[in-house]
Amino acid sequence: MIAAMRYDHIYLASQSPRRRQLLEQIGVRHELLLPEAHEDAEALEAEQAGELPAAYVERVTLAKLAAAEARLAASARPAAPILCADTTVALGRRILGKPRDAPDARATLALLSGRTHRVITAVAVASRGRVELAISVSRVRVSAVATSEIDRYVASGEPFGKAGAYAIQSAFAAWISHIDGSYSGIMGLPLHETARLLRAAGAF
Repeated sequence: MIAAMRYDHIYLASQSPRRRQLLEQIGVRHELLLPEAHEDAEALEAEQAGELPAAYVERVTLAKLAAAEARLAASARPAAPILCADTTVALGRRILGKPRDAPDARATLALLSGRTHRVITAVAVASRGRVELAISVSRVRVSAVATSEIDRYVASGEPFGKAGAYAIQSAFAAWISHIDGSYSGIMGLPLHETARLLRAAGAF
């Protein structure tokens, strides 16, 4: 059901330029609502023992959203829906997060080589005291990648800051043989689910 109250913009609580690009693609006007200097945003992404990938992205997304709601409440900015998202790469029950360093990036990419993995993105919108969440799951098949090619990709710097040590819109795409799911979800913001949530919040 479309909300009666309409908004002319939303707040995006994400530093990802890809999420900004995707919102622009569907014409959603947005302003950034980023963590303050005193906030430990990275701590919200810490894994919990035994946590499954889908539970992880849901928990992290809702934690980021709660922090963003508090941030907005403490500011003088006007009310508008807040959007948060989180993406992880999963190989079975194993979460493959952002690589710590070059050896970690190489090890992650070697795990993905010749296998099918899942990319799970949770997106949540807070508006007028309500929170709605959706999860997108895509399956990505990666062909066998030579060690020398992995080394070159890591040397490019592209893997860092990205779950699973890759970006689908980068040179890594040459190694992807099949995708079953949402391309935009793999990028970090599933547009079909996002549009549905924003429409319900009166912002699309």
